[in-house]
Amino acid sequence: MPTDKKREFRSIWILLAGFLACAVLVAVLCLLSDVALPDLVGRELAEAEAEAVIGRNSPLTDYVYLSPNADFPREGEIKKITIHHMAGDLGLEELGKAFGERDRGASANYAIDGDGRVALYVEETNRAWTSSSKENDDQAVTIEVANDEIGGDWHVGSAAYETLIDLCVDICERNGIKKLSFTGDASGTLTIHKMFKEDTECPGPYLEGKMGEIAEAVNERLKE
Repeated sequence: MPTDKKREFRSIWILLAGFLACAVLVAVLCLLSDVALPDLVGRELAEAEAEAVIGRNSPLTDYVYLSPNADFPREGEIKKITIHHMAGDLGLEELGKAFGERDRGASANYAIDGDGRVALYVEETNRAWTSSSKENDDQAVTIEVANDEIGGDWHVGSAAYETLIDLCVDICERNGIKKLSFTGDASGTLTIHKMFKEDTECPGPYLEGKMGEIAEAVNERLKE
């Protein structure tokens, strides 16, 4: 074989070997990432397992599916609540399936559906990937709320809204948050997604306009 052909042949094999090594490295990293996940994450739980998870989170929880899209554990102390909207009216199981997709890269600690049922997707001790801000999400319990209006004000129905108040009260009581304050910026203990991401309406005009009312309602309950 001519020298030039040998060199070309050798270069092709070196290139292929490099691609193969990269593919193996990616596969190993993915495997290690999955191995590092807690045992209860990314699968359907047995009844006893779900009950144990609920026992160390909100007792208001009706459904549990733990997303792999989280940091285990969160780095900060829980000091805030961040409210989001679903931009739809998804069932809790459907949203859990979406949050279970690794490529999606998103999750929330809790969600509330249109009937006021509560789902847990990321335990409170862990950081959900919700608010486009690691700093916020390391300190916040994040909540997705179903809409009964698509577009417009992104209205939220009464059942979901009332459960949102209940869940906020419960989160505050268990985590020692004495008072919710909505300041209109990230300094408050009640925050919203659009504070950290410019190109989103989340949680929509309806819930954004209710933030002061939500804080007041929660604080009244905390005084009891």
